[in-house]
Amino acid sequence: MQLIDIGVNLTNPSFASRERDVLDRAYGAGVAQLILTGTSVESSEQALQMCRQLDESAQRLFSTAGVHPHSASGWTQDTERQLQALLKEKSVRAVGECGLDFNRDFSPRAQQEKVLEAHLALAVALQLPVFVHEREADERLLAILRDYRDHLPGAVVHCFTGEKRALFNYLDMDLHIGITGWICDERRGTHLHPLVREIPRGRLMLESDAPYLLPRSLRPKPKNGRNEPAYLPEVLREVALHRGETLEDVAAHTTACARAFFSLPALGESVL
Repeated sequence: MQLIDIGVNLTNPSFASRERDVLDRAYGAGVAQLILTGTSVESSEQALQMCRQLDESAQRLFSTAGVHPHSASGWTQDTERQLQALLKEKSVRAVGECGLDFNRDFSPRAQQEKVLEAHLALAVALQLPVFVHEREADERLLAILRDYRDHLPGAVVHCFTGEKRALFNYLDMDLHIGITGWICDERRGTHLHPLVREIPRGRLMLESDAPYLLPRSLRPKPKNGRNEPAYLPEVLREVALHRGETLEDVAAHTTACARAFFSLPALGESVL
């Protein structure tokens, strides 16, 4: 049984000097391939370097390149030029993390929208899928995506935490959905329990978003409170429970979905 973690922030300082151990634990837990999330030019460059340095086989680690909406205020023409160069690298498989965050508003909304459109234009030009962040902004996100969707190879709303209306609108636009340990949170994630069964096979992917979103249902919990890709099987367990599917079935179809979406190589069970 193989899993693919489509979103891990391995460049986060909390993983500094521990990256190889984190990956070894992930592989041991059946997480066969991982997409390292880029949230700035700097972290996108770091993620690419990690792919090169920590994956001698060039089959396990891949990355994204983009600027998180929190940092949209710092966007310049040079940012776009640097991202365009990164997105042409073989290990970089998606544009992002990019999107809209109207929950925290760390950058002005108009600037967030402008930067999102710049990312979408890059994705269309380079024919790469998009790794999207959205908080309390689904209607504006959909309105902006509508002009680009027919020209994009794909887009995934990562770490989906929204309500039924947003989910069905995303699915109507043929978007993919990423589910994290949010679904394991009895305080704020229970609304996802009935919704996750509405996501069709071929549109659902799993992610840790580590070091964030440690699954609250995990037992025993790590003393440091830090999430890792090795805990992705807990997300799998919760998703399988609420979809009424076996662990093996959910692992198989979410892995096949992620592999197709990010154009990842197939791995034999013998490499695990």
